[in-house]
Amino acid sequence: MNGTKAPAGGGWEHFPHQADVGVRGRGPTLEAAFEGAARALTAAVADLEAVEPRTRVAIECQAPDREILLVAWLDALVFEMATRHMLFSRFAVRIDGGRLCGEAWGEAVDPARHGTGAEAKGATFTALAVTRDDGTWTAQCVVDV
Repeated sequence: MNGTKAPAGGGWEHFPHQADVGVRGRGPTLEAAFEGAARALTAAVADLEAVEPRTRVAIECQAPDREILLVAWLDALVFEMATRHMLFSRFAVRIDGGRLCGEAWGEAVDPARHGTGAEAKGATFTALAVTRDDGTWTAQCVVDV
């Protein structure tokens, strides 16, 4: 599932990687970039547009820097998807220093509607970067699928 989506708050895309899937979020704020990376994560394993934001799940994590915080955020989402058997399509993130308070909205996995393929196993440090260039934040890494 390849693609690029650019909603008003920011966008997401996949980037090429040999064995796994690169996920990248972009936006005008650090939070929007993290939200975009989360959308790219879901889109790597399912049809993002088919996932309805029915149920809210709160997620908190912390890390010593932005890059590791991105990995922690994506890993927390992978954990919630696996243990709750859910997919998420809407995200809200607040970052204060090394602490992230987030919310993810989604629904139970329905293979007939979501077209699920690979399972995300976790975010990696491969191609890990959180940067700001010309006012646009980018948050990216490779996800093991």
